[in-house]
Amino acid sequence: MTYLLGVDTGGTYTDAVIIDEARDCVVASAKALTSRPDLAIGVGAAIDAAITKAGVAGADVAMVSLSTTLATNALVEGQGGRIALIAIGFDDADLTRAGLTEALRGDTVIRVVGGHNHAGSEVATLDLDALARALADLDDGITGFAVAASFATRNPAHEAAARDLIRRMTDKPVSCSHDLSQALGGPKRALTAVLNARLIGMLDQLISACEDHLTQIGVTARLMIVRGDGALVSADLAREKPIETILSGPAASIAGASWLTGESDALISDIGGTTTDVCLLRDGRPKIDPQGARVGPFRTMVEAVAMRTTGLGGDSEVHVVDGLEGRLRLGPRRLMPVSLAAYHHPKLVHAALDRALAQDIPASDGGQFVIPLWTEMPAGLDAREQVVAGRLADGPLRLGQAVHSRMENPALGRLLGRGLVLMAGVTPSDASHVLGLVDAWDGAAARKALTLFARRRTGAGTSVASNAEALAKQIIDQLTAQTVACLLQAGFAEDDRDWADPTTLAQHPLTMAGLDRHQGVMRMQMSLGVPVIGLGASAATYYGAVGARLGTRMVLHANGDVANAIGAVVGQVRMQATGTVTSAGEGTFAVHLPGGPQTFADRDEALGRLEAALRTEAENLVRASGVTDIRFTVDRDISEITVENRRMFIEATLRVEASGRPRIASDG
Repeated sequence: MTYLLGVDTGGTYTDAVIIDEARDCVVASAKALTSRPDLAIGVGAAIDAAITKAGVAGADVAMVSLSTTLATNALVEGQGGRIALIAIGFDDADLTRAGLTEALRGDTVIRVVGGHNHAGSEVATLDLDALARALADLDDGITGFAVAASFATRNPAHEAAARDLIRRMTDKPVSCSHDLSQALGGPKRALTAVLNARLIGMLDQLISACEDHLTQIGVTARLMIVRGDGALVSADLAREKPIETILSGPAASIAGASWLTGESDALISDIGGTTTDVCLLRDGRPKIDPQGARVGPFRTMVEAVAMRTTGLGGDSEVHVVDGLEGRLRLGPRRLMPVSLAAYHHPKLVHAALDRALAQDIPASDGGQFVIPLWTEMPAGLDAREQVVAGRLADGPLRLGQAVHSRMENPALGRLLGRGLVLMAGVTPSDASHVLGLVDAWDGAAARKALTLFARRRTGAGTSVASNAEALAKQIIDQLTAQTVACLLQAGFAEDDRDWADPTTLAQHPLTMAGLDRHQGVMRMQMSLGVPVIGLGASAATYYGAVGARLGTRMVLHANGDVANAIGAVVGQVRMQATGTVTSAGEGTFAVHLPGGPQTFADRDEALGRLEAALRTEAENLVRASGVTDIRFTVDRDISEITVENRRMFIEATLRVEASGRPRIASDG
């Protein structure tokens, strides 16, 4: 028999499912806690448990596919490695556009003379000597490089030359903007390359962890990775372009939701530990975002499903909003739940909480803890970072013990941003333990942490809540309210009527009155016009109240908690190659190819040359991912105008897509 193994690694859980391909059904599923820094522990535990439940041997697995929210979570939380951007032919203004400044987070920018114009002609000679000198001056803390040159999509020669030099001098990964997108817009391509470079180490670690464990248990099947548009790609390609896996988990969840429920029109809401991802399913297919995937504050050039990602999850940080009422707000940062921290470090957490509860004045750190994630002291730390890291050398500490002054808070923030430490504190998961909705970790620690948190003072000088149960209910109610807001924003944005400002409408008093079913002189009623498919490990816990508030049918499938892992193995490989033909004048047609522009005198000959090159590129990519039965589609967007009754060619963009199911091991 042929079995497929799907794996999904999220911020809190790693899921694994075994699917019987012949019977088209789930045979077994399993969960394990996502383990940091050694992801292999969680990946291996989930895979082993699923295989054991299914009663199959490793050799019986014919294909393995992996989806993940790690890249998405990292961008939402501002994590990732330290990088350097090589900006070729850019000016100061270019580096302030498209969110580049925010994405760089103070990392090094090396500006180099060079670049091309819109026709692919060199506007300045690339100064490789200056680049070499700048590279020699960098410290060892840089984990990767992003290279972006002006009009590199029209001629990538300067990016390629810079890439080759960086690899010779540093032997570190390099992300070129022209490899990630063929669209114009230098700053936005540079942003995409920066984010890609920041994620490379993280995704490589995950893929290696999965591959190593599969080898240990005798699985020889090909490993595929889910892209942000739901397509499957080979693990090698995903290593080079980890940015394409942003929204990988949500894209897989959409495929899994459709496969599980058979619903063709619905809003899909997938709640994880860090984010909630909402997407509209129409006629059984998700919409692709034409502007590129948006994650948190960043709009990339990565093609992905049109997904609204919000920093709201079961492990979101709980904040007290300034003001007299002391209202709560959740996210966007993910914390390790106190109940989970106590599960791993019971003596430390309980002792610290007991001491804090014995004091009359609430602890300033609110019972938060700092968890180091390294196995050996990390390199490249500045003086203050070294001090904070040194205190954590022997293991987790209460926040007040890890950071002794406000001047050290930025150092802790940088350690958090690099993914070297994790904060533990009160989350909705802890509230669920207090209310008896779940019983996965240490409920006693959750109760102590919420009791301590409830003692915090509002602006009016009163306690945030009377006791742990009252606070837990407030937290769950706030999660419901913020989830409802996410779904309303998506509903207004995707509605057939072109509503202005969906975010404002989702919070408008008339909208709230409609959800309240207000009955007075005015009668109000509002509801979603499509059902909601709730996915994620905590959907069954929270989403009943969400459906009731929105007045719609809530679909909660028994396997909805592992929909991501299911979706990982029911997709297809799809590879696209895009290129352009431009014209500098009548009878001159430039085909922009990876090796540089080629000029033709005939329009159709130029288009034919480009299509042949793109078809070869797309075919090579899908064959590398194990597809033998290939289907091609070609899309031509040709811009022409009529001048004095004559057609004048302006520009053409061609896209060739090659697709098919990867050949599985049992096919020989």
